[in-house]
Amino acid sequence: MAQALLQPDKWISNYSDALYAYTLVRVSDSALAEDIVQETFLSAWKGKDSFKGDASEKSWLYTICKNKIIDYYRKKGRDIIQPIEGKDVSDGFFNEAEHWTTTDAPGDWGIDYQQAIESKEFYKILNGCKKKLQQLQQSVFVMKYLEDLDSEEICKALGISSSNYWVLIHRAKLQLRACLEKNWINL
Repeated sequence: MAQALLQPDKWISNYSDALYAYTLVRVSDSALAEDIVQETFLSAWKGKDSFKGDASEKSWLYTICKNKIIDYYRKKGRDIIQPIEGKDVSDGFFNEAEHWTTTDAPGDWGIDYQQAIESKEFYKILNGCKKKLQQLQQSVFVMKYLEDLDSEEICKALGISSSNYWVLIHRAKLQLRACLEKNWINL
């Protein structure tokens, strides 16, 4: 009966564009996003007999897609060479007491958060900034802020320690902040 709720013949017309957009924001590579959406449909087709109908068809497909994205980062995390220890990107941001330096303290971006940001342009710049991150930083950032996974799940998926996770997420946020300020805020 639950399988009757599925309409595989309409998946591509109903969901491919939305799944592609959802995936592209998370992987920042159009060919990879297309592959993940195709894998989503293939997995859904193979698993259609196990669909229980507890969720809508759309939610079920998005869950499969989300899991494919996580699998991508999990595999990528195993393949990534750990960054060489050395000068920290955040070395110049903080003083000896670990407080922001006067020149690097976060400033007011002057954005009216009540008005909608030009989201297409913003996400284009965010994706460009995200691509500048080291691969492991990008993986941690996407899994944390776009896939909404908790730190324990991320550490397990990527095979990293909790302290390494916090360093990676901290450095990613600092680099993204600097990039957004340069390319979006202070134009």
